[in-house]
Amino acid sequence: MAKASKATKKFQTKHLKHTLDHRKKLKNHAKKTKGRRGNKSEQEKEEAALTKEEQKMRDSAKEEVFKDMSVEDFFAGGFEVPKKQGKGKRGKENKPEEKQQEEEDVSSSEDEAGMVENMAGLAEKDPEFYKYLQENDQELLNFEGTNPLDAISDGEDEDDDGEDMVDGSGLKEGVSSKSNGQSDDVDKTTTEVDLKLVKKWKKELGASSLSIKLVRNIVSAFKAAVNANREDLVDTYKFAVIDGKAFQELMFLALKDMPAAILKAHPYQITKGARTLPNNSNVTKVSSVLKSHAGSMITMLHDITNTGSAALVLHSLDQILPYFLSYRRIIKEIVKSVVELGATTRDLETQITAFAFLNNASREFKKSILDTVLKTTYSSFIKSCRKTNIRTMPLINFQKNSSAELFGIDEVLGYQIGFEYVRQLAIHLRNSINATTKKSAKVNPAEAYKIVYNWQFCHSLDFWSRVLCAQCNPEKENGTESQLRQLIYPLVQVTIGVIRLIPTAQFFPLRFYLIKSLIRLSQNTGTFIPIYPLLSEILSSTAFTKVPKKKSTLPAFDFEHNIKCNQGYLGTKVYQDGLGDQFIELICEYFVLYCKSVSFPELSTPAYIALRRYIKSSKNSKFNKQVSNVLEKLKQNSDFVLNKRSEIDFSPTNRAEVERFLNDLAWNKTPLGSYVAVQREVKEEKARILRESVAEDDEESNVQQPSDDDMEDVQMSDSSDN
Repeated sequence: MAKASKATKKFQTKHLKHTLDHRKKLKNHAKKTKGRRGNKSEQEKEEAALTKEEQKMRDSAKEEVFKDMSVEDFFAGGFEVPKKQGKGKRGKENKPEEKQQEEEDVSSSEDEAGMVENMAGLAEKDPEFYKYLQENDQELLNFEGTNPLDAISDGEDEDDDGEDMVDGSGLKEGVSSKSNGQSDDVDKTTTEVDLKLVKKWKKELGASSLSIKLVRNIVSAFKAAVNANREDLVDTYKFAVIDGKAFQELMFLALKDMPAAILKAHPYQITKGARTLPNNSNVTKVSSVLKSHAGSMITMLHDITNTGSAALVLHSLDQILPYFLSYRRIIKEIVKSVVELGATTRDLETQITAFAFLNNASREFKKSILDTVLKTTYSSFIKSCRKTNIRTMPLINFQKNSSAELFGIDEVLGYQIGFEYVRQLAIHLRNSINATTKKSAKVNPAEAYKIVYNWQFCHSLDFWSRVLCAQCNPEKENGTESQLRQLIYPLVQVTIGVIRLIPTAQFFPLRFYLIKSLIRLSQNTGTFIPIYPLLSEILSSTAFTKVPKKKSTLPAFDFEHNIKCNQGYLGTKVYQDGLGDQFIELICEYFVLYCKSVSFPELSTPAYIALRRYIKSSKNSKFNKQVSNVLEKLKQNSDFVLNKRSEIDFSPTNRAEVERFLNDLAWNKTPLGSYVAVQREVKEEKARILRESVAEDDEESNVQQPSDDDMEDVQMSDSSDN
């Protein structure tokens, strides 16, 4: 053995022990971090997963290996020694750290080089698998060694389909996808959209072939323009629109020119009267881009302030609507936004535009969106009619009539939805009745009536009466009875139950409102509804029997836009006169429905007798005079029908002839009909004068109250003066 040098002896005496202790600490620390990070080798993981008994069996098996032979015989058999030991555990421990890192880098580069060689020879060894990779995984086929420094790019490639949906209205804002290894900290360059760039895009849209990248850029710029006021999203967009003229041109480009270019490149196929997408591979790419575009259009629908913008957006949406039919959530958000536009605006033309879109789309794509349209329309209508006054009533009535037309598109689906909602109204009425009669009810009896006696409930009953009026008209049915006719009886029963829930003078306006709804239902469906008993109950109220004692200067009570009377009106002459006018109007409107009926004399006789008795006991001279005029018209109409009946030669059992009785005579040519026609003209004139006065008041209030922009200017001038 060679003699140790002085340097070796010096190292052994002074530094050997410290070096060995340091290496042991490093070794133990490396073992701990390996186990904690999950970097154990496969052999160590298998050993850790073994139970104690399995480890004992494994150790005993190792000991039994050398029981059958000696160590000399075992080594005599020979074994192969691996050429490289660089990746082994011992090899790493016996080498310096720098050398280990170099060998790991060399080994990884050798693995990558081997991977590239294998991919290059794959075309000869397995041509089918090579063809599959060419079609489905081009990145794996073009494998190259990666360098961490190469991940820092300029962020130009943002044309991925990573832009997802919204949601100011239920959809998410898109986030562009990153390339492999790309850092999230890379700054995105924002391109400013000017008028020159918009014109360039417009020129490219007119080219023979449609570029998906161009459509994606237009959609991205349009989204940035629409959401320009959202400061939290401005930095996430690739484009920025600052110029006003560029913004306007971009609106027309995205809403008018781009859909036209898409339809030109990929025209629809017409299947059973509905547009369907063509079988084209590029259509899928266009659909994914337009999915993000839908969020921007929904945002615009929420911010629309005039009819022109609404018409432009809805027309553009109608052109590309088939691309959204496969996305159920997007369809729901689109329908919801259009319905809210029609329900919240005060512009009648905008309401008409929204309804036209819903009507056309529902008739074309019944299976896809009709159910959503009907349910969303009704729920939105209920929310919007909570506040009812003289200004909102015309818009609410238009919404009722337009929505009623939608339920006639598919009568089976309309009946199912109508039955469900009418049943809910009946349950609310039952709960309210039980709460007022049972002490064990969960609802406070003093507040139970509010579940039913509110504008939303009354508008719901009136809405369904309009639906049945529109779809169950004998002239429209053409001999085939509509399925919605089955809802007439339950709706009438619920309405009568609501009328009679609280028969006090305070809620007579609600009674009048629902009676008008029943009269309309009876007139349009040809169904007889006993309405006179509901009117005759009013005559026994103290509001008619007692002489008014309160002297008041209150204006006339508005029965058209109120369902509850204030305490200040109760017991006053003004309210009593208003009740008398409403009674006369409704009893005339009810009996004029049957002014040409062959049975009018028998129908009006009970009411004629009861009203004559009431006049004899009543002390209200003004109301008695009005009732006398009605009785006179009823008598004249009865005599008129009796004279016509004397000329016929058929019996009451001949239903066909009974229904044709006086068909050639107009209703306003009868004695009662002519009287009602004059009364309607007087009422319409009063309503017109009232509407004009309200419009003048609104104009004066708008002139006197400065707008928000004016207030900002005033505040700015004040601050500058200060």
